[in-house]
Amino acid sequence: MGRTSVRATRIDEALSIDGRLDESVYSSILPIGDFIQQEPAEGAPATERTEAWIFFDSGNIYVSARCWDSNPGEMVASELRRDSFNIFLNDNFAVTLDTFYDRRNAFLFYTNPVGGLSDGYITAERDNNRDWNTVWDARTQIFDSGWTVEIVIPFKSLRYGPGANQVWGINFRRVVRSKNEFSYLTRIPASFGGRGIQKVSSSATLVGLEVPEAGRNLEIKPFAIATMTTNREAEPPLSNKVDGDAGFDLKYGITRGLTADFTVNTDFAQVEDDEQQVNLTRFSLFFPEKREFFLEGQGIFAFGGAGGRGRGGPGWGPPSLTPVVFFSRRIGLKEGKSVPIRAGGRLTGRAGSYTIGALNIQTADEPSVDALGTNYSVFRLKRDVFNRSTVGFILTNRSPASGGTGSNQVAGLDAAFSFHENLNIDAFYARSWTPDRPGDATSYRAALDYAHDLYGLQLDHLHLGEDFNPGIGFLRRGNFRREFGQVRYSPRPRSIEWIRKVSWEASLEYIAGGDGRLESRQAQLETSIELENGDRWNFDYTRSYEFLREGFDITDDVVIPAGGYGFQNVSTSYNLGPQRWLSGNLSFEYGGFYDGTRATAGYRGRVELSHRLAVEPGISINRVRLPWGDFTLQLVSARVNLALSPRMLIGSLIQYSSGANAFVTNLRFRWEYKPGSDFFIVYSDGRDTEGVGFPRVIDRTLAFKITRLLRF
Repeated sequence: MGRTSVRATRIDEALSIDGRLDESVYSSILPIGDFIQQEPAEGAPATERTEAWIFFDSGNIYVSARCWDSNPGEMVASELRRDSFNIFLNDNFAVTLDTFYDRRNAFLFYTNPVGGLSDGYITAERDNNRDWNTVWDARTQIFDSGWTVEIVIPFKSLRYGPGANQVWGINFRRVVRSKNEFSYLTRIPASFGGRGIQKVSSSATLVGLEVPEAGRNLEIKPFAIATMTTNREAEPPLSNKVDGDAGFDLKYGITRGLTADFTVNTDFAQVEDDEQQVNLTRFSLFFPEKREFFLEGQGIFAFGGAGGRGRGGPGWGPPSLTPVVFFSRRIGLKEGKSVPIRAGGRLTGRAGSYTIGALNIQTADEPSVDALGTNYSVFRLKRDVFNRSTVGFILTNRSPASGGTGSNQVAGLDAAFSFHENLNIDAFYARSWTPDRPGDATSYRAALDYAHDLYGLQLDHLHLGEDFNPGIGFLRRGNFRREFGQVRYSPRPRSIEWIRKVSWEASLEYIAGGDGRLESRQAQLETSIELENGDRWNFDYTRSYEFLREGFDITDDVVIPAGGYGFQNVSTSYNLGPQRWLSGNLSFEYGGFYDGTRATAGYRGRVELSHRLAVEPGISINRVRLPWGDFTLQLVSARVNLALSPRMLIGSLIQYSSGANAFVTNLRFRWEYKPGSDFFIVYSDGRDTEGVGFPRVIDRTLAFKITRLLRF
């Protein structure tokens, strides 16, 4: 498995990237075909024919495909916005390039029939950083019996090992959404589900490729920005203050595998606002990183299985309680406000069997949020062992520490072992050093995940000491010991044509405080049904216990007292597949909540008006009835996207949160006027809804930003 070989063909003239496949090489060179299903019939030939070609010249590698479709009228092609997850939910064609042939990591490029572009970087077969971007292009054409695609990727956009003659890993994926069918060039286990493209170890071998001699590999991206700001809560208040700034990012290829990045006077004015969340717990919320400089290489710095993929064990992503030792949002942000980043540097990449990541950032004082100038440093080293496993080390330093005195360090060792197709074992041990925190400052975890298509088992043990403090990290809760177990049975009933898969899951979570006293316990039973058309229905029953050592404010007016609380609830959800003009997830939950009740209803989805224009509404209503007071929290949002082309987008995100008494608007225009070079216009404002009449403006910003990529 995964030992198929394919050959790249040198061409003397660059292809005209128009998606038409009308050059003579397409008739003179035999295509690559015979794709193999992953879903719905693992190992069977694909039901729709796909023909692919791989070419290269002195500067680029080209991947082309003709995707035949027996029912082209049912093709799903509704997204033109770059890097949107909805491109994956469309019909699409993807290629992965394992350029170091380590059978673990790969670059990912894919597009849909209307030419939407999405790329990513796969790390250790487990993480796909969809926010990674580079310079490449693709063009598509729809014809009577399917669609065609031509992709061009400059060699300068990739990292690879030394030598002119190269051997890489490669795989292709074809998704036919009308049949919910996934097929690959090589056989991919059904147990990997939608993550099948990350199974780099099963890729084919690409031979015959010749890469150009190494050049300077230097990229400089200067930027200029102009802003107009109003902030009525600042001291003194600001009203239409005009300002401007400039800076640059620099990228230099030290070797073919190692890249150094430098940033000066970094600005993130183009970043979209965070999406609001409802918090009915006593713990902190997690907001993902959105800033481009920190997104690149994100998978390299991940430690111990932490990140945010899910609730349970390693197979469905890092548990939400696993500490994040390095969380880049700690840099340049405080209390949701920006802190100036003066300069920084980063080194990422591979050297032989080692993966290396190093980061150093210096921020400036920001009196408005009482932030001192701080230096942040991270060093990450991982070594490949066995076929698909790694061991690693991390060291972080923050000076001064968050308290403003001394410094904070964290050091840790971790290991990720993958055996056969479905067995993963994760473990880590970490310790922190912080002034005035001399107690138990350790955290460790061991987790096992067996994820066969039919059966599943997860076991997880996590300890977090009272004084463990990752100064550049994130903790949802502290001072506890967590035990978690889950079993799953997922048959594929052949007697019911419209059902593809049924899953039954049972799990138990037990969390004790540092003194051994039970703090949280949750037992859950879940049933899910995946339909052949891509829809999914879930039903959950949960029985919970929470012990509060002290009361907490669940809203400004309601306090839940200390004590022990047992309650149970049921929830159901139905996910409408992407083949419909109206898609998304409908959910409802009802049951006990401490000594009262809670009813929650929500919808989050997409209304497709055309492949250029879509509205993505979201609504969540939480009605809570407690002995200490009743309240209703509402969260309403609407994202509107008008994609004028794959590289030009007008987008808006409008949000209302009754809990925060806030109405937030964010409008963005992005034009990638040249590959890697962007022009942004961004307007955002925040309004207070407690007053009478139209919500009062608290802060408002209008920003213009232009960047220019220079490659040498």
